[in-house]
Amino acid sequence: MTPPRRRRRHPQEDPPPGPVPADGGKRGEEKNPERLYILTGVTDGGERAPIDLVTLIVASADPPPTATPEQAALLRICQAPLSVAEISAYLSLPFSVVTVLITDLLAAELVQARAPIARQAMPDRSLLEAVMHGLQKL
Repeated sequence: MTPPRRRRRHPQEDPPPGPVPADGGKRGEEKNPERLYILTGVTDGGERAPIDLVTLIVASADPPPTATPEQAALLRICQAPLSVAEISAYLSLPFSVVTVLITDLLAAELVQARAPIARQAMPDRSLLEAVMHGLQKL
């Protein structure tokens, strides 16, 4: 019996690398500007809500049947307060698109925007000293 002949494997040539998408190739998705325009819908040129990255958004209602998939996802994840930056990251959408979606939901009274909770400033030192001296005199 003759042993089988081994075939030499030739290394396969890799295809040349293509252009890198604008988002750095994250998750294999290409960001399409037309898609983002469709997500934001037709705007009447009205003002956007004064929202920044640290504004907290909390849903005040469940998603209505007429909500877009992005709006429904936003309402579902905002059952507890989330910052706009977190919403943008969770939905993998740019901040500007999330701002437009939130503005529409604010107009429909489906979400509430809250200013971020800031730590209180320390009271004036002279006030603390006056309280301390008053307590010591008791």
